[in-house]
Amino acid sequence: MKAFATLLDRLVLTPSRNGKLTLLADYFRDTPDPDRGYGLAALAGGLDLKSVKPAMLRDLVLERLDPVLFQYSYDYVGDLAETISLVWDGGAKDVIDDDHQPRLGEVVTRMNSLGRTEVRSAVRDLLDKLDPSSRFAFLKLVTGALRIGVSARLAKQALSDMSGKDVTEIETLWHGLTPPYEPLFAWLEGRAEKPVLATPAIFHSVMLANPVEPGDLEKLDPADYAAEWKWDGIRVQMSSYGGTKKLYSRSGDDITGAFPDVVGSINFEGVIDGELLVGGTARSNNPTRTFSDLQQRLNRKTVTSKMLEDYPAFVRAYDLLFESDLDIRAETFFERRRRLRDVIEQAPHDRFDLSELVPFSTWDELDRIRIAPPDPVIEGVMIKRKDSPYQAGRLKGPWFKWKRDPYNIDAVMLYAQRGHGKRSSYYSDFTFGVWAETPDGEELVPVGKAYFGFTDAELEVLDKFVRDNTIDRFGPVKAVRAERDFGFVLEVAFEGINRSTRHKSGVAMRFPRIARLRQDKLPRDADRLATLTAMLDAREG
Repeated sequence: MKAFATLLDRLVLTPSRNGKLTLLADYFRDTPDPDRGYGLAALAGGLDLKSVKPAMLRDLVLERLDPVLFQYSYDYVGDLAETISLVWDGGAKDVIDDDHQPRLGEVVTRMNSLGRTEVRSAVRDLLDKLDPSSRFAFLKLVTGALRIGVSARLAKQALSDMSGKDVTEIETLWHGLTPPYEPLFAWLEGRAEKPVLATPAIFHSVMLANPVEPGDLEKLDPADYAAEWKWDGIRVQMSSYGGTKKLYSRSGDDITGAFPDVVGSINFEGVIDGELLVGGTARSNNPTRTFSDLQQRLNRKTVTSKMLEDYPAFVRAYDLLFESDLDIRAETFFERRRRLRDVIEQAPHDRFDLSELVPFSTWDELDRIRIAPPDPVIEGVMIKRKDSPYQAGRLKGPWFKWKRDPYNIDAVMLYAQRGHGKRSSYYSDFTFGVWAETPDGEELVPVGKAYFGFTDAELEVLDKFVRDNTIDRFGPVKAVRAERDFGFVLEVAFEGINRSTRHKSGVAMRFPRIARLRQDKLPRDADRLATLTAMLDAREG
């Protein structure tokens, strides 16, 4: 664990991308198997490790520490894993020899071999054997809370830097291999041939688009690009080969079991990239329904027959990665689309259709189309270079996403919570509200939560306001002063809005972020709930 813990400590304190890449490449080069493979899986979000509930960890630390002292420590530090790693009393075992600490591979093997009744004593034993830094790393792993500013893409780029292999080759192999990735490292170090995928019916890393920034399109010829509608669903991949049929989310999660209606209808072989939606395909002539309807189907392990009937899912196909077992990602976008059209037309079904191209000749014309799409479930346009191959990751130039302008409202800060990682000492997660009419007059009701969009300097301002104006506490959450003539007004931008029975306000925002700090406004100047419901009525109308 020591080498992995040291890596985490250094990554947290290293802001630059190149600095992180150097640290990762050195770790992968210098750490033996299988430790480096498990470390890679943890950083990339692919480590399968028996999880531990925070409540059990609290119980363990309170066996050895006064509860009031622990609560004061936790409130000061703001992170459960960091607090326990620092205050843990190992007794006579507190003098820890680095050479005799368990290795990461040993920890993973031991945790995954435990029976249900053995977890508590095993975690206690490991906390005794690890030093504070390694305890922190271990606790982050077993609670699934490892957030250190390293993406799976960055980890793969570090493998490329270490080995000289192209990162696209690594991406291609990635989801066909499992931790601790020993065949992958053997190939990267020139000790073995490149691993061979057993089947293309696995998840293949998706190609992503960059948001259109001011000046981006001025440099580009519209004739070189095609446009498609950007639908408000979730990105998925349909894979079918040799009788194996799978549906994956954009992050590679297997969601096959949650969508038997889609998977059971796959009648082709290959890998298709598309958007998962609810409603009806172009062939069925039923309207595409909102993201709120799609949410009824998401994150479910099982799905009832009534759910299948009330919220029928389908995939709007964007791209073809494999045609049967033939990898065509190196072909141009137009060639892949021609093949995709053939696949859809030869295997017609109401559970998938072909994404429609949007004709345009100038960027101004496309801008007018983007602002006023023909369907309320469309959130903008995708712009794709006609000759672009399908490459994993977010490359600048081939693909762009041009969303409708975000909604903006002025809201009042109501609650705050400490962040994680380098923000663990700051209040950086904010719940905000707007004014709602009640029989007793207007009151603030929560409508959303945001934890990004502000600069480090603005975070200092927000954090100071929370500390100076806390009026109540609910566990780790602090309530702040929010009155008509005193409070903190935030300009919040968000991509969409849905009705919600789970929230007192009756609405739920999509992708809210803090756009500006409006210290020039008083809370009484903030928006009303009627503003948000009017947005909903306008969209639905």
